Amino acid sequence: MPYQADDYADLVTTTLRHLEKRTWADIVVDNQNHIAMPKILKKKSVTFGSGYGHQFNVRVFSNNAARNVKLNETDNPTTADTQKTGNVPWRHAETHWALEERIIAMNRSPAQLVSLLSTSRVDAMTDLAELMESNFWGAPSSSSDTLSPYGVPYWIVKNNTTGFNGGHPSGFSDVGGLSQTTYSRWANWTAQYTSVAKNDAVRKWREAATKTSFKPPVDGAFSNMGNQYGFYTDYTVLGTLEEILESQNDNLGNDVASKDGNVMFRRIPVEWVSYFDNNSGTVDTTNPIYGINWAVFKPCFLSGEYLKETKVAPHPLHHRTITQYTDCTFNFFCVDRRRNFVLSK
Repeated sequence: MPYQADDYADLVTTTLRHLEKRTWADIVVDNQNHIAMPKILKKKSVTFGSGYGHQFNVRVFSNNAARNVKLNETDNPTTADTQKTGNVPWRHAETHWALEERIIAMNRSPAQLVSLLSTSRVDAMTDLAELMESNFWGAPSSSSDTLSPYGVPYWIVKNNTTGFNGGHPSGFSDVGGLSQTTYSRWANWTAQYTSVAKNDAVRKWREAATKTSFKPPVDGAFSNMGNQYGFYTDYTVLGTLEEILESQNDNLGNDVASKDGNVMFRRIPVEWVSYFDNNSGTVDTTNPIYGINWAVFKPCFLSGEYLKETKVAPHPLHHRTITQYTDCTFNFFCVDRRRNFVLSK
């Protein structure tokens, strides 16, 4: 009678399956890609500071000193207070792993299939990457929320009207310590679209990118010099843009998805934010298109507190359990909201 190898009892008892050692498949993470930790929070890309929070300077008024004059015109010099300071408080995040020493002793060669020390550290840092992704694309619920960092929706606020209309996020009377009501230019660009089409979303996207690209007429010690845009959206928008891209090309060959992963806006890749589609319970249904200018939107860490690891040490209540923590003290800040935009449906 025919049978499978698993049905032969002596074979199963006396023979091991082929073992794949030292590696494992990770199916825990829900987000297909991560923008914050692997791309934005790289050490060479962040700002470092000190003090009990981060402060930045913004010129919000002009002295209006320039004028046309006649010969021998009487001088009328004036002075004015032109600068204000914005600020953000520090926020803190941590992750950790813990293992019982006797478990480590058992998890040794030749019996070891996978290093529990390695998997524990990877698990801890993956959790931190997931947290940072939600921190970056999230915002405090109100000014009384002293735990959440000031992510993208805090600084780049939606509005259904086209123009510099991004005001205060819900639950706040200012943004970074500055009131948009008082300083009308302290606002990001906004627009609402109906469909992802060239004559709708793309047209408004082009206008947003043009009108948020400021170029100072004179040299100065500007903290908002330059334009370094990144464009971010959900799959509904990205998938439609890929189809638009295909419709522009008459020579696609045999590839039915030839333009997947190739969408660009002004020669800058458009990135899919899987968090927009996977954030269970608070999925953004407005199909946002964010234009973030990395010359003015920056992560900041307290000096010495960038992914700082503690020494591996015994747990205070379990003498045979060792632990290690990784800590961050940080926040996100924007020195010029006008150089950023969000389109929404």
